[in-house]
Amino acid sequence: MKMWSGRFGQALDPEFEQWQRSFPFDQRLLPQEVRASKAHAAALKSAGVLTAAEYDSVTSALDRIASEGTSAHDDGTAEDVHHFVEKRLVEMAGEVGLKLHTGRSRNEQIATDLRLYVRERIDGICANAGKLVSALVERAEKSGEAAMPSYTHLQRAEPVLVAHWLLSYAEMLMRDMGRLADCRERLNECPLGSAAIAGTILPLDREAMAKALAFDRPTANSMDATSDRDFAIEFVQSLSLLAMHLSRWAEEFILFSTQEYGFVMLPEQFATGSSAMPQKKNPDALELIRGKCGRVIGNATALIVTAKGLPLAYNKDMQETQLPVFDAAEQCAAMLSVAAGFMRVVEFNFERMQLAASHGFMNAMAAAAGLVKKGVPFRRAHELIGAAVRLCLEKGCELQALSPDELKQCGIGADEDFYESLNLKEVLACHDVAGGTAPARVKSALAAAKGRLAAVQGRTQGERHVCA
Repeated sequence: MKMWSGRFGQALDPEFEQWQRSFPFDQRLLPQEVRASKAHAAALKSAGVLTAAEYDSVTSALDRIASEGTSAHDDGTAEDVHHFVEKRLVEMAGEVGLKLHTGRSRNEQIATDLRLYVRERIDGICANAGKLVSALVERAEKSGEAAMPSYTHLQRAEPVLVAHWLLSYAEMLMRDMGRLADCRERLNECPLGSAAIAGTILPLDREAMAKALAFDRPTANSMDATSDRDFAIEFVQSLSLLAMHLSRWAEEFILFSTQEYGFVMLPEQFATGSSAMPQKKNPDALELIRGKCGRVIGNATALIVTAKGLPLAYNKDMQETQLPVFDAAEQCAAMLSVAAGFMRVVEFNFERMQLAASHGFMNAMAAAAGLVKKGVPFRRAHELIGAAVRLCLEKGCELQALSPDELKQCGIGADEDFYESLNLKEVLACHDVAGGTAPARVKSALAAAKGRLAAVQGRTQGERHVCA
């Protein structure tokens, strides 16, 4: 029997009936549906709708439904997870199962289930992101003072510590964790008691239902509560930024693993071969992460386009907001897990990175800075070092190979301090500012990153503990 069939005299078109079902995908929400139903049952008991014995019968059956799952009991007739639970509840507990829907609507049920789902997925995704950040920080610490080129416009720019490069991705991910934690805080309001649109017809204790589900408070407006999908949009948009950061990370490791760069060696646990070319080792794990980023961004677009023209309050269109949430959450969790595994075992060719950081005029900026310290205006210093680079290109040498006389021809008065400033160690050390790549600053940044990660993890772990 349908949950709404009393008003209808004709059966649904069979094709439409199957097409409009959301149970094939919203059965993922069974744990959340059961939790929310138990909170509602407790409120019904307090309101005198359910006796103590009926409450015990209903909650016992709900626990069994949760433990059994859906696969053995899907007969193809349940419209959605709410309908499935009600059908099973009646089968198990009898007529009392029909009482559970008193004073509520599927509109508030899906709004509540989705909030619970997103909250739980945020906790899991933040935990996975924390593992990747930990791996980045650990590898950064182990790299010591190894140097590598940094790039702008994909052209070599200045040398940086490998640790500085790895920590840049840790910064991105910690911002992602912060955004998700903020989203979690905003969504943590309970729609139960909102009913279909105007609020429940019973004097249900909304504060008690919110507390039972570890929400901070009930939602403030029943119309907004049943039609709000801001939290889902914000969640998936935050995931799209996370996925974009993972894609950038993957792209650099793909580039740096090529023979042309040779900075990293692909771990065989995260690579595949070619069915045609025996010598190949392909970065499939990284390419899939890069490719799935587009999928997550597509989910974010689908959500906001679906919601953009909906009048208040609930509309069936909102059924289409579920799959993008499920898919984005599942893909990002997997992407983070694979990335963390990769990061723990990837090998670096520090010798080649160090060599690359020592050639190609990577010390030109430091050379200009050295002239500035002697009172030369920067724009003039830039021009003089540029002229010296041009001379080096003609001679096929590096700046430090030019003689004092050759430098003098370029307008540069070179002394021992000038030549000293061109050494890689000095070039790195001259970036001695907060956030710079000087070894002492990077050492401080490593310690700070560990502390910030612990703080973010403590925040999300504390929230998970409250919800447990």
